Amino acid sequence: MQNNRIKLIFLICTFVFLLIIIKVFYSQVIEYRKLNTLAENLWSRNLPVGAERGRILDRNGKVIAGNVTTSTLVLIPNQIKNKEEVARNLASIIGVSYEEMYKHVSKKVSIERVHPEGRDLSYDVSEKINSFNYDGVYLLKETKRSYPYKETLSHVIGYVGIDNQGLSGLELLYDKYLTGTDGSIKYFSDGKGKKLSLPEVYEMPTSGMDINLTIDLELQLLLENELTNAEKKYNVEGAIGIVMNPKNGEILAMSNRPTFNPSNYQNYSVETINRNLAIWSSFEPGSTFKILTLTAAINEGKVNIFEDTYYDTGSIHVEGGTLHCWKHKGHGLQTFLEVVENSCNPGFVVMGNKLGKKTLFDYIDKLGFGSKTGIDLNGESKGIIFNLDRVGPLELATTSFGQGVSVTALQQVQSVSAIINDGNMYTPFVVKSISEPETKTLIKETKPNLKNKNIIKKETSELVRYALESVVAKGSGHNAYIEGYRIGGKTGTAQKVGTDGKYMIGNYILSFIGFMPADNPNYVVYIALDGAKGVTQYGGTASAPIAKNIFNEIINLYNLKESIEGLPKEYLWYETKYVTVPDVRGLSLKEAKQKLNGFKVEYSGSGETVVMQNPYPLKRVKEASSVKLLLK
Repeated sequence: MQNNRIKLIFLICTFVFLLIIIKVFYSQVIEYRKLNTLAENLWSRNLPVGAERGRILDRNGKVIAGNVTTSTLVLIPNQIKNKEEVARNLASIIGVSYEEMYKHVSKKVSIERVHPEGRDLSYDVSEKINSFNYDGVYLLKETKRSYPYKETLSHVIGYVGIDNQGLSGLELLYDKYLTGTDGSIKYFSDGKGKKLSLPEVYEMPTSGMDINLTIDLELQLLLENELTNAEKKYNVEGAIGIVMNPKNGEILAMSNRPTFNPSNYQNYSVETINRNLAIWSSFEPGSTFKILTLTAAINEGKVNIFEDTYYDTGSIHVEGGTLHCWKHKGHGLQTFLEVVENSCNPGFVVMGNKLGKKTLFDYIDKLGFGSKTGIDLNGESKGIIFNLDRVGPLELATTSFGQGVSVTALQQVQSVSAIINDGNMYTPFVVKSISEPETKTLIKETKPNLKNKNIIKKETSELVRYALESVVAKGSGHNAYIEGYRIGGKTGTAQKVGTDGKYMIGNYILSFIGFMPADNPNYVVYIALDGAKGVTQYGGTASAPIAKNIFNEIINLYNLKESIEGLPKEYLWYETKYVTVPDVRGLSLKEAKQKLNGFKVEYSGSGETVVMQNPYPLKRVKEASSVKLLLK
């Protein structure tokens, strides 16, 4: 019996021993990696390494929003031995009080960021801190958002907060793409914070995606400069500039005044930094809206601009009131082409009446007014259009020449782009693609969106383009004319409405919308000046010359060729007249002189026949210019 008990105890002990051996084997061999990982996790501490934010680039790869490397001061209080000394030296370097710094170095936390004084440290400051080589004092390399062109495209780009999070504009709208994945420096310490001898592990951060825009930076910079000059010259309350490709909806440039620098957005009012006026502000367009009325009247067969006439007395009586032309005594008998050239309000009232309210407002709707364009930017307004039930004879009349409706600048650009592009309307957009920064692999690409097709007939588009080219060559838009290039456009002068709902005396929005080449437009330019002072209150006086400068830049940037098929300009008495040089090659000197009547003729050579001439034939030059002939 006793032997059985001894045997049983022995077996139990043996079994327990075997269990212990198995457990030890399992722990030391089978679960080694798991336990080791758990131990490392228990000992490990992470110093975060911020990821680089994705860049925002123009259509040619130029950086509009990028990053600069900075240093951030991070403390591990348990590793700091002489807290008084460390606090004193760090305080003197970064410019805080000893008491404040001592709070940081003594805090009962595993990791302490010195914020905000320890962020965005200069190279010199960083070097001074490193020279002490203190335990528990770390300088982490981080990135800070950089805007190398300062105010350029600020309302489109937007800005970021202190932690690089998007707060407005594209920075906010595409934040999930721009934000990268943070990395870390992993080190190991015991429960008291003492650093262990295990090697540090560096987990590399992953940069955010690049945003590639439709914007042409060179064109954008010129637009910025033009609006800045206008702001100073005319003391404007605001200004808007837009350049768009009507054939695909790409925004090539967009700017507003007042503007701001995204690097220090805190120094500006909320109204300035958060309102992209080009898409947010709605206002009465004035005469630029007449393009729509003209288009509808032609497309519906209500007017023949070459044959139909209207006698302008200076005013027109409409049920509910009398509406006046800008020319007090009127323009007299005009063709409707001349009505357009002269921007004659009563003539457009007649067009509106011929259309009727339902037809006119159908075109207003089809051409995008009263609804958002759908541009890939936040804060877009849809404007205000009369409810058709509330449109009487007076409302129909005023709408016909752009009064009583409220539209955005971009809506006007979209509408005119569709009209001159054979009735095909594209959604405006600014983001061309999103790509991986290293490999350039496309993550997302924006395709042009043809949102409304054949709104008007192709023939209507051709006639409207001709009429608007005539406005620039012979009418109110003459200040946008460029010799040798075909430009169409329309001026606008809109009296502003005050907070009391009444029109403000002497306060106007002066605008111009134009396009080139007039026969096959690839560029639409819109300029609006709000409350311009010290200038004749007409869009053709202030805004058209700015548009002309933009067109000249487009010519230079994209190497546009001259054309001899455009309408010749009707010069005013004070303007320098340009003429076409005739071809006199092959003629005798006598014949050449006769044909070059009005030019200064210079010649060389011993022959009697002209073999070469300078300037070349059909070149546009100033009247009475010299022409040099080579005789042989």
